[in-house]
Amino acid sequence: MVNKFIQRLTTGASLLLLGAGIGVGTNYLVNTPQLFAFTRDGENSLLKEDKAYNDDSTVSALPNNDNLNFVSQVVREVGPGVVRINASRKVATNVPPMFNDPFFRQFFGDRVPQIPDEQIQRGTGSGFIISEDGKILTNAHVVDGATEVTVNLKDGRVFEGKVLGSDPLTDLAVIQINAENLPVLEIGNSDDLVIGEWAIAIGNPLGLDNTVTTGIISATGRSSSEIGVGDKRLDFIQTDAAINPGNSGGPLLNANGEVIGINTAIIQNAQGLGFAIPINRAAQIAQTLIADGKVEHPYIGISMVSLNEQTKERLQEMNKPNLVDEEGVLIVNVMPNSPAAQAGLKSGDVIQGVEGEKIQDSTQVQKIVESRKVGSELTLNLRRDDQDLSVAVKLGILPTN
Repeated sequence: MVNKFIQRLTTGASLLLLGAGIGVGTNYLVNTPQLFAFTRDGENSLLKEDKAYNDDSTVSALPNNDNLNFVSQVVREVGPGVVRINASRKVATNVPPMFNDPFFRQFFGDRVPQIPDEQIQRGTGSGFIISEDGKILTNAHVVDGATEVTVNLKDGRVFEGKVLGSDPLTDLAVIQINAENLPVLEIGNSDDLVIGEWAIAIGNPLGLDNTVTTGIISATGRSSSEIGVGDKRLDFIQTDAAINPGNSGGPLLNANGEVIGINTAIIQNAQGLGFAIPINRAAQIAQTLIADGKVEHPYIGISMVSLNEQTKERLQEMNKPNLVDEEGVLIVNVMPNSPAAQAGLKSGDVIQGVEGEKIQDSTQVQKIVESRKVGSELTLNLRRDDQDLSVAVKLGILPTN
């Protein structure tokens, strides 16, 4: 049931818009095009060899169940709750400008191909069932802009899906299908992860249904700026379990078969690196999407950078020696009409503390704001022109456009 899924939730989950973002110059993960296996009508998706499990007949063919290893046991128990999500969307056709040139058409006449303005783009992703009545958690980019969504269960049934809510900032979405008594995955605790423990990924990468890959938890707490998705406001789990296009939205499991993350990202040209959204954070967002269909994210409205050695060298080159000896986070820009602007924050201010907590890194500010609600106030301890200031900022709602 949904109540069981969200029982671990904490209150006050929120996100921070940092103006242009706290990350500067990082390479983007190819989050949507690589992870969402797109095809166009008449074309096949790329295929890549991967180890897949098929159906329950594979398990029954084994000599006896006592000989199953822990991965096989997890797959047998959890597999029926993992689904394939097919989404269709209309996209504009990129017609060469010369095809619309009157002289070109007059010269070539009927030989000019008639290209439609739009075409249907189809993609495949993954998801997993979080309630017996058909609620499914997946990535937002799997269903972004979709005009039609279908959900394939492992038992062969196919249902039309309705997107209850989607949140691009955390890349999470909830889909509803009209079904009852569905197998529900058990939810683990991503706060208790230990580096080096087993990780199992199940999904539908590259069009290969019901694929299982294994590895370990390689790292936790990877910030969005570290892995190149500065527009997301999340920390990520890093794993070496193979994650490929189409795995998006599928579960990352521990050795007990509990969901600890949602597979979401791979780095372009990297090998052996994948990232998942921690399930505790995903559960918070899912609860709000189910209740409200959207998530309102608090924001301050600044771009900022940590005052590390690299930043200080740059400031020295810019002939700003007064900032070289400061410690904390430098405000680079303040968005007009933002909460920060209304509170009187200025470019060049140095955030040295938030609510009395000493600040040394920009991610600290982000995490503190994430723990607060829209409309709440944060007291920032600032350094401005050799003066110490305390400024209260009332968190606003992140603009959606």
